Amino acid sequence: MAKKNFSNTYIFIYSAALVVVAALILTVVSVSLKPAQQKNQRAETKQMILKTIGIDATRDNADELYARHITESTTTSGLPYYTYSEGVIIPLKGTGLWGPIWGYLALDGTSTVVGAVFDHKGETPGLGGEIATDKFAQRFIGKKMDTQAIHLAKNADHSNPYEVDAISGGTMTSNGVTAMLAKAYENYQGLTRQTSPTSPTSPTSPTEERKEATE
Repeated sequence: MAKKNFSNTYIFIYSAALVVVAALILTVVSVSLKPAQQKNQRAETKQMILKTIGIDATRDNADELYARHITESTTTSGLPYYTYSEGVIIPLKGTGLWGPIWGYLALDGTSTVVGAVFDHKGETPGLGGEIATDKFAQRFIGKKMDTQAIHLAKNADHSNPYEVDAISGGTMTSNGVTAMLAKAYENYQGLTRQTSPTSPTSPTSPTEERKEATE
């Protein structure tokens, strides 16, 4: 049986066609999955916000708990923030060593941190990636965001309401968190003193809700 010889033109056209078909398939898959991905992202955001006030929500009940406890608001300059029964929750956005970092701080009526949560896209596990741990978030409880921003410092003075221990071995990420907090302070300073938050739809406290969510 004679062996077929394909011309360079044929090979080029055939390869190009395969690339086009593959691209079309990937586009269709991406478009079809986008609504589900966006829904998951919204659920994760709501879970993070709820976590700052002590409510451990799941993807299944995040919408319900969020609607019950959180009210979405904007500053006069159009920046988003959230209110809950005892204060406000401010969003944080910044840049770490390898990419975006973000989080939320829950403040009571005296601008004292009552809850915090952070996350990142690509910080180094065990180093900068530690910002996503509960252990790191707990360092912020009781700190202040009233007359100045909280900052990270090596061997922080724990009696200083504006200092938090930096991440060991994660200097660049720590600097990114400090810059992120400074920007948030600039954007939202005095917010808790200007806002009189009320419970959105229910008198149930976050503490009571946390018990319900875990039963």
